[in-house]
Amino acid sequence: MADAELYFITAALYLLLAARVWVAQRADAGHSETHVGKGGLSRLLVLGALIVHAAVLHRALFSEANLDLSLGHSLSLIAWVTVAMYWIVSFRYRMGVLQPLVLALAAGMVLSPLVLPADKQVPYSGLLAFKVHFVVSLMAYGLFAIAALHAILMGVMEQRLHSHDKRLSRLGVLPSLVAMDSLLFQMILVGFLLLTATLASGVFFSEALFGKPLPFNHKVVFSFISWLIYAGLLAGRQLWGVRGRRAARWTLAGFVMLLVAYVGSKFVLEIILHRG
Repeated sequence: MADAELYFITAALYLLLAARVWVAQRADAGHSETHVGKGGLSRLLVLGALIVHAAVLHRALFSEANLDLSLGHSLSLIAWVTVAMYWIVSFRYRMGVLQPLVLALAAGMVLSPLVLPADKQVPYSGLLAFKVHFVVSLMAYGLFAIAALHAILMGVMEQRLHSHDKRLSRLGVLPSLVAMDSLLFQMILVGFLLLTATLASGVFFSEALFGKPLPFNHKVVFSFISWLIYAGLLAGRQLWGVRGRRAARWTLAGFVMLLVAYVGSKFVLEIILHRG
């Protein structure tokens, strides 16, 4: 495991960035030109934090011959991918209050290796099939994590608009609900394609490693449930124009299934059952 100081430094960087962006958004509320003008500096600072976090992850995950994918390191890695996916999406869309929220959550997840069991070596991490499966699955997790946060924000905005809550302005400059709804489904579509590729690559990875198809266990079951939820949501969008709170609820349901499939299974095995 990397030195504890490096974890705290990385978490502090994310927290400072979250505070900076939040203060800037509050100050620039109602002045979208100013907010957009500062986007370049914010993205540069986030990139710097990502580089530091990547260095910490590399030192922790590759300290031995094989990849260490214990629960704590997995959470930290998911946090890095989520911030990285946000950073890429932010070039095209203004994410508003999502930026400090993502950064603050990442700060907490960076510290998870310090309090959760570590040293779970994956003996087959050198296989190409595993590397492809691993990278694609992380991209899917990161994108669906942002979509879930986006869905929560949409629900809050819609509720406050219906109740004429003036505190909505505290969220800073945000796109319209129509634009946010469109962005949500774009993220879900890309995430769904990545999740489909994850499940497909998992089948090939299982064949290459064990000589048999993907095992039928709780991780696979919940992953397929998530896939079905997102497939149904995309179909509902095309056939019945599903949007708003209903779309947000199903987006969150699909992400919860993903969490149960991966993080939940690792928590049960490593924390409760003390198994690798």
